[in-house]
Amino acid sequence: MKQIVFILFTLLLAVGTASAQQKANISVENTVHDFGTIAENGGKVSHTFTIKNTGDAPLVITRVIASCGCTTPEWTKTPIEPGQTGEVKVTYNPARRPGPFAKTISVYSNGKDGNYILTIKGTVTEGNPE
Repeated sequence: MKQIVFILFTLLLAVGTASAQQKANISVENTVHDFGTIAENGGKVSHTFTIKNTGDAPLVITRVIASCGCTTPEWTKTPIEPGQTGEVKVTYNPARRPGPFAKTISVYSNGKDGNYILTIKGTVTEGNPE
């Protein structure tokens, strides 16, 4: 009887350890997007970062935070299966912000401890687009 209990315990421990090793992994080919030169009165500009799950468990993006109120993120809310992709779309409003800019977007997920940083940058010129 002790042997059976020991074998069952060992099996449960092995299964628990194997399942704990599965982990999501967040990956982005380009973590920086340069808008180049944009006009202050030209309206908002957007870029979509493609997020890939290179792990072996579903990736869940729990929150995305921009470093400034002039930047608005939108992201895939459903789990991203292993090998599949999701998106983080970042929209920047250049109104009343002439000059160079660099904004960071922090992506929090189960695929990395802490945050994963994306960056948008460019230069805003005064006036209307030509």
